[in-house]
Amino acid sequence: MSAADGLPSRSAQLYERAQRTLPGGVSRNTVLRSPHPLYAAHASGCRVVDIEGVERIDFANNMAALLHGHAHPAITAAVTEQLSKGTAFTLATEVEVDYAELLCARNPSFEKVRFVNSGTEAVMAAVKCARAFTGRPKIAKVEGAYHGVYDYAEVSQTAKPDQWGSEDGPNSVPVAFGTPAKALEDVVVIPFNDAERAIAILDKHKDELACVLLDPMPHRVGLQPAEGSFYEALRAWTQKSGALLVLDEVVTFRSTYGGAQLWYDSAPDLTAMGKGIGGGFPVGAIAGRGDVMDVMNPLAEKVLFPHSGTFSANPVTMTAGLTAMRLFDEAAVGHLNRLAERAMTGIRASIAQTGVRACVTGGGSMFRVHFKERPPRNYREAYATPAENQQLKHMLDHLFAAGFLMINTCAATMSTPMGEAEVDALVQAMDAGLRQLAKQA
Repeated sequence: MSAADGLPSRSAQLYERAQRTLPGGVSRNTVLRSPHPLYAAHASGCRVVDIEGVERIDFANNMAALLHGHAHPAITAAVTEQLSKGTAFTLATEVEVDYAELLCARNPSFEKVRFVNSGTEAVMAAVKCARAFTGRPKIAKVEGAYHGVYDYAEVSQTAKPDQWGSEDGPNSVPVAFGTPAKALEDVVVIPFNDAERAIAILDKHKDELACVLLDPMPHRVGLQPAEGSFYEALRAWTQKSGALLVLDEVVTFRSTYGGAQLWYDSAPDLTAMGKGIGGGFPVGAIAGRGDVMDVMNPLAEKVLFPHSGTFSANPVTMTAGLTAMRLFDEAAVGHLNRLAERAMTGIRASIAQTGVRACVTGGGSMFRVHFKERPPRNYREAYATPAENQQLKHMLDHLFAAGFLMINTCAATMSTPMGEAEVDALVQAMDAGLRQLAKQA
């Protein structure tokens, strides 16, 4: 309700309208709040103002997609110039070539790249590339990891204790009602950060697996980086078995200049990207070994994976992405990573001082707060109890009221307009929230 006149707020009125034409009143579940979503009016830098006129510091950054915050002047100017020239053509554009060259220069494992329109589409295309290259049907993925809405890639991302089966052989659990049984049969689920169990499971399917799909720091699994021994075990197994290692760096490519994979000693065969590489516009990309990428080569004698897309590599996204990634140089990456480390250090100190049962995980320029005593190493350890979910809700509501936007798992991402002042303000607000929870205990 509007405090001034007792009438419903503008957001409440807009949501009432939205429910008549949109399922649940939204097109993305992440914007839902109780009793209604809030609607953005405008934003600049790291601050967003809603249609009620309330300003908040944005640590959600459109689910980790905004490296440079909102309305960055250089990106806005470049996109505005491109808009005057056209938004999409049935012709190639030079900016696509420029951007492909830049991305390939950032990572030595990127021999070739192809652009698509979302992270989901990039993962889907990478999986199909792996199948086309190996001639094998099955994929393996980590339990609980989110890779978009593709039938195969989404398996077991929402598994619950009464469904997930044993650690030695996790069940393939559907997300969407009506998922074909065949899709479930073609997905092998492995535990995160448990090399011995994972390899034992993979060995049972070694002649059928096209790829192992891995997010090097999966958000829903706990936002804990893959341990080096786990990553290298999967890399060695794929090389021995003839399967491919496909990394989902849709979120984590922001972690270093060339992606989170540079944390490890060996490179994957393919990498799926999205979010941050779009400069604020919808984007996806697949990059990796030239011989694998060439399954999409339309000039080959036998095209193994015909691939296209009406808006793939459209010049607006390419312009925004190229501008954003040129700005996201080594200095910018270091700036964000230092801010995240400062936040994690401060929050850990508050946890210790308040005595609340909580911990912090993360890496690069992202972190997540769990209401658990120890940092979870896998999905089952990260799975929240009802009591933990209640604490999480309290903290998110507290931070929202204090003027901070967070990802709905109490995760945060940094953007280049932020400085120590914004991070310290978040830590202070988090400390206040923890003290409230300590009093309730």
